[in-house]
Amino acid sequence: MRRLVVAMMVAGVVQAAHAADMPDYYALRGPVGYGTGVVNWQGFYVGGQAAYGSADMNFANSTGSLISRQLQYASIEQSAQVSQWPILGRESQHGHGFGGFVGYNSQWDDVVLGVEASYTHGNFNGSASGSLNYVFADIITTPAPGYTDDITYSGTSRFKITDTGSLRVRAGYAWNNFLPYVFGGVSLGRADVARTAVISGTQTNPGAAPPNDVLNVYLAKSEAQGGRFIYGYAAGLGVDMMLFGNLFGRVEWEYLKYAGPIDTSINTGRVGLGYKF
Repeated sequence: MRRLVVAMMVAGVVQAAHAADMPDYYALRGPVGYGTGVVNWQGFYVGGQAAYGSADMNFANSTGSLISRQLQYASIEQSAQVSQWPILGRESQHGHGFGGFVGYNSQWDDVVLGVEASYTHGNFNGSASGSLNYVFADIITTPAPGYTDDITYSGTSRFKITDTGSLRVRAGYAWNNFLPYVFGGVSLGRADVARTAVISGTQTNPGAAPPNDVLNVYLAKSEAQGGRFIYGYAAGLGVDMMLFGNLFGRVEWEYLKYAGPIDTSINTGRVGLGYKF
């Protein structure tokens, strides 16, 4: 037994000495700075994407701004605030698009922070039309003996968003081949807008002699703009999955909110394919 123990100790010393003389191959060490099974997401990346979703457009105040200035001192505006009548409502339409993204990630162990620019060319559009008619007393001219106003307010509005984009910051957690993340930032876009507002009717004074007892009212204004710049904010979440090599897939949900003549929000689901350098 004593001879066996001594032989094992000698063999261990010889093996350790032999291992110490072996050359150090850096490539055999594996990745440094990341846990076992965690993908290295550090660096620049680029990719393409396809999107499908819906645009919710609120046309309620889209035509009022066209005529509010012209009606500022009119008796019908001061009596009934005609330009604020809710002649239009909300419209929701589906759309799709294609685009790309580019960004940079910084990684600390499992935590990944980055910046990204995303762009989609597509077709998200909507339109609305409507009218309201009210009969009301003109408070500006009463009592002398006062006018009765019979006014109809009609309008149409169309909005088409052709290009959307966002500048965002991302925060994610690397888990095996997956990188779930959330993001927030600024939304940018380009849209075509067309608006028309028409006010017509009569003001009747029962105390006046014909033909001065009835006054006709008519006001119309239109506006059409192509390629109008719109902006707002962006938010969403998604997950990147490393497939093989440096090629990764992406699934994402993005919410874009735009201010402007027509209050608009866009919800899209996206799938993409990217490459990390």
